[in-house]
Amino acid sequence: MTQQPLRGVTSLRFNQDQSCFCCAMETGVRIYNVEPLMEKGHLDHEQVGSMGLVEMLHRSNLLALVGGGSSPKFSEISAVLIWDDAREGKDSKEKLVLEFTFTKPVLSVRMRHDKIVIVLKNRIYVYSFPDNPRKLFEFDTRDNPKGLCDLCPSLEKQLLVFPGHKCGSLQLVDLASTKPGTSSAPFTINAHQSDIACVSLNQPGTVVASASQKGTLIRLFDTQSKEKLVELRRGTDPATLYCINFSHDSSFLCASSDKGTVHIFALKDTRLNRRSALARVGKVGPMIGQYVDSQWSLASFTVPAESACICAFGRNTSKNVNSVIAICVDGTFHKYVFTPDGNCNREAFDVYLDICDDDDF
Repeated sequence: MTQQPLRGVTSLRFNQDQSCFCCAMETGVRIYNVEPLMEKGHLDHEQVGSMGLVEMLHRSNLLALVGGGSSPKFSEISAVLIWDDAREGKDSKEKLVLEFTFTKPVLSVRMRHDKIVIVLKNRIYVYSFPDNPRKLFEFDTRDNPKGLCDLCPSLEKQLLVFPGHKCGSLQLVDLASTKPGTSSAPFTINAHQSDIACVSLNQPGTVVASASQKGTLIRLFDTQSKEKLVELRRGTDPATLYCINFSHDSSFLCASSDKGTVHIFALKDTRLNRRSALARVGKVGPMIGQYVDSQWSLASFTVPAESACICAFGRNTSKNVNSVIAICVDGTFHKYVFTPDGNCNREAFDVYLDICDDDDF
């Protein structure tokens, strides 16, 4: 997720299991542990310059960096640099072990233990990674200015999802069964009527969630059968969704938007979600019917509305208490706990940019 810098933050990303997050900044890169919140390391401006994007590979020493901001050091925004912090050497360039260069700006990067995915406005590249990288796939896409895409981290499933050629559609590619150098038959889900604005896979890659630019509905589909599983209503007025994430066991889903609200939905037991009061009235017309059938969030909380944020689920502390973490570009960290009956209370607040670690990353 990228936004105009507040306090110098240009983008925020969780790692693959949401146990860490990385922060690309005008002043470099900062890496944080989520629970407990602490800085794990940083690359300062002298080492890497200003950064546009950063992506972690689990909790390893490898980072994918894309320059950006006002004073990038190594390259412009059309290259992905792989930084290996375990390599010896005082010179920054000794820690840059790989470079992927393109003719157009890189909009997002996704990594798993054996592959790296690099997203441009109209094309997606997949390379073997990190040993002896070679290009495996190249996919043309419709205009994708946000660089939307998600990559399943599971060892069992190598699923990649991105906006399809048709407006509002999702394309799914199984990278394990597709032969390198060939374009597989498109496995497409017609998810929305307007362009996709946000997309996310659950951890095992069995469910995909998406929202359109309208931002009122989140739809979930089975990645195998393509069937729609459930439709969740964020609200009735349009909004820009920043982030959608599943809980580790896919029991819940959270979503953040430019309204400054983080919504939490139940997936395993959808009876926990709220329904429209009209649903109890009985028979209604087809237009209102669609509205009535939607499920509303079981709980929600607010963060600063002017500040974009990413959200994810924390570690379960007990069977009936779950938590959601929201990390905002204004430097704030929010943790809320919620119960199945919809009670939601703030458990922690911090300013992560004020937390410093004297050690190098």
